[in-house]
This record gives sequence, structure tokens and C-alpha cells, in this order.
Amino acid sequence: MPDGSSAFPTYRRLGVQVLQLQLSWAHTARSQPANPTDPSDPAYQWPKALDEAVSQASQYGIGLAVMVRESPRWANGGHDPSWAPSNPVDYANFLQAASRRYPTVHDWMIWGEVTREGNFNPMPAGSPVGPERYAVLLDAAYGALKAVSRSNAVIGGMTFTTGIFGAPEFLRWMRLPDGAPPRMDYFGHNPYSTRFPNLGEQPYASGVRDVNDIDTLHGELAGVYRGHGATPKLWLSEFGISSDGPNRAFDYYVSRSVQARWVTAAFRLADSVPYVAGLGWYDLQDEATSTPERITEGLLSAEGSPKPAFYAYSRVPPGRR
Repeated sequence: MPDGSSAFPTYRRLGVQVLQLQLSWAHTARSQPANPTDPSDPAYQWPKALDEAVSQASQYGIGLAVMVRESPRWANGGHDPSWAPSNPVDYANFLQAASRRYPTVHDWMIWGEVTREGNFNPMPAGSPVGPERYAVLLDAAYGALKAVSRSNAVIGGMTFTTGIFGAPEFLRWMRLPDGAPPRMDYFGHNPYSTRFPNLGEQPYASGVRDVNDIDTLHGELAGVYRGHGATPKLWLSEFGISSDGPNRAFDYYVSRSVQARWVTAAFRLADSVPYVAGLGWYDLQDEATSTPERITEGLLSAEGSPKPAFYAYSRVPPGRR
């Protein structure tokens, strides 16, 4: 919390089941390790914040989902951290080390919002290069994590409402060299929307896939995986709606009371269908009022006071949050 205290008592009060955190490969392995699958290799500088979160999560009975993103320069040909590694095995080895470092973590997310510009490269528009590169990375990650523990769940895809590609186009091109789709347990998607959560609305025709289009998205996913095993369920890792005013991420917003209605409706929507593994709300607290174009999707105000959305979230039945 901003005052330095732990947020885990608040998460428990809210009934949080899984907390999403990030792990930067680039920051953890600034130099190339000699034994890359060994978490004790001296090249690894594991983040203290994640170590502490893993410890507290176990104490409070809350699961963790760790998003592993950003590649070090030694692995990606000297590019910035958004670039995929030249050899997917390097990423897979790091995931094995991370899984051994954090054996209580079993939900692993492979990069994040890869279809948003600048998050994953190479990702040229109108080309299968990026989705194919991601598919190979994801499949290598799957094999590596399952080799450590069959309990590890691998969340792939990690698309966004829109972006360089719509999710349907990304899905069509997300193929391995033999033409098969990559292995994963869940398909991650962040279905941000300007539409109040309601599956009864018609899907966007442009390839945009928001929270009201998850039935369409899962149908498209089923088409890709037909003949290649079970269709992965959807892991809706981030969803939210701004209150108070526009911000640097989104120019639409609602009142605080309406934000609370979105919380209730979104989780009711997720619970109404069998193909959604879970829905994550972004995030706990609004940014400080002094922050330019601040993000206000939180359940708490910048001062730490519960917003109506806080109470709406706490009333969500347990199961998928």
C-alpha cells in the first residue's frame, strides 16, 4: 500500500483468490546464467518484492499468477526488452528456474497484451511473423513448465481488446512451424470495453473483442484448436472501467456508482458461462491525484478509501476472481 503496509489483508477482505504479478526476465537476468534452469545461478537477481509476495500469498491463502515478460539484451540480439528472444529455449529455461524458485506458484502467464503496440516484438502489422514467433515461445514455455510440475498451468495468447491485430486475426496466425496451434492450458485475453457487460449484445465486426464478445472469441478459439485437443478456457486476466475522469490509457469513464455496477455485471457474466476460467479486476487502488492523466480503475480511492466498487467486488460469489 502507499503507506508501506501490506496489501494482503485488503486482498483477503475482498475475497481475492488469485493475485496477478509480473516478473521481468530482463531485470532478473541482466547477464547470461551458466546454469539457466537453476534458480541459484549467481546471474539471477530475483526481485525481493516478488519473494515477499509469494511468502505473504501463502500466509493469506491467496494464489499468485505470474506474468513473465521482457527479454534481456543478451537473449534478444541487443534489442529493447519487448523483443522475443532469438532462441525460445532461453525463455523456457528461465521459466523453469522461476518455477523452481517459486514452487507454490502454479499459474504462469506468457508475456502480456502481445497485440498492443510495443509490448511484443517483432509484431509487424498485417504479417504472421509476430503471432508465429509468439506461438513458438509459448509452446517452449509450456513444455518447460510442465517438466517442472504437471500442476503448472500455462496461460498463453495474452491478447487485448484491439491493437496491432484483433484477437481473431492473431489466433489464425498463432501457429507452430508444423501448422498446429501452440500448447496452453488457458487463453489469456484482456477484454476492456466501453460497453456495459452484457453477453446479449452483438459482437464487433472489426475483430475487436471486448467483454461482451467472449462467446464469439471462445468460438474462434475452438475453431483453431479443433483436432488439436481440448479448447482452452478463457483467462480474462485484466478488466476494469475508469471512474472520475479520462486517463492516459482510456478516454472513457463512468461515475463511481456506475463503476460498481460494472463490477457486479462483469463477474456475473464470467460466472454465467463454463468456458471462462477466471476474471481479474484491474486494479486495487487509484493512482495519486498528483499523477498526470491518472488511472482510476481501482476499488480504492487514491487516499485509500473504499469506493462503491470495493463493496461490489467483496460481494462477488467466490469462484472466478
